[in-house]
Amino acid sequence: MKRILLSLSAIIAVGIGASAQTPDEFYIESDDSVQIGMITPAMPVQETEQEIKEREKRLRELEDDVAYAKASNSMRRGYFVLVADYIQIGHTGYRRYDISPNSNFILVQGDDGIIQFAFNTGGPGSNGLGGWTGKGHVRNKTIKELDNGDVVMQFHLMGAHVDCTVHITLYHNSKRALACILDGSDITFYGEILPYRDSDHR
Repeated sequence: MKRILLSLSAIIAVGIGASAQTPDEFYIESDDSVQIGMITPAMPVQETEQEIKEREKRLRELEDDVAYAKASNSMRRGYFVLVADYIQIGHTGYRRYDISPNSNFILVQGDDGIIQFAFNTGGPGSNGLGGWTGKGHVRNKTIKELDNGDVVMQFHLMGAHVDCTVHITLYHNSKRALACILDGSDITFYGEILPYRDSDHR
C-alpha cells in the first residue's frame, strides 16, 4: 500500500505532567476501499469568463468530494487525525486562532487516542507548551452518516489522566470538521480530518 511520509510535531504524551513529544512519523495511506479517479477538465482553446468560472467550480467540487471520501473513510476505519486551526474554550465563546495545527489535534489510532492543545502562552502548562496532552483508550465508539451527508462519530477516551467524551462532526463534501470534548471544561476543536497511521500500526 502506497504511503506518503509526513511529520506531525508534539505527539503522544501521557497525561498531566507529561511533556509534549518531538516530531513523530506518520503516514497518509492510499485508501484501498475508496477508488476515486479525478481528471482535471481539459482547458478549451478559448473560454468565456463564465466558462472559466464554471470549470474552476467543477474542479473545486471534485477536490472536495475526494477530500470528503478520504476523511470519512479514515474515520470509519479508525485511523485519522483532526488538526485544529482554532479552538473554542467553554461556553463563553472564547476562541484562540493563534495556534499551531501541529500541536493542537485529536488523534485516533484504532483503540488508542490522544488529545492535545497547546497555546504557547509562555507558561509551561502540563505538557510544556502552555496546554495539556492526554492519552487513553478509545471506548464505546459509534459512527453514523446523517441524511445531509455529515459523518458523526462519538467515543469515550479513558486513560490514567484523561476521561472524556469526544463528539466529532465531519461536514459533507468537505474535510472540515469540529470536535467537542466534553469533560466539564468543554473545548471545541475546529479543523480538518486527515487519514493517518502511525509507525506502530503499519
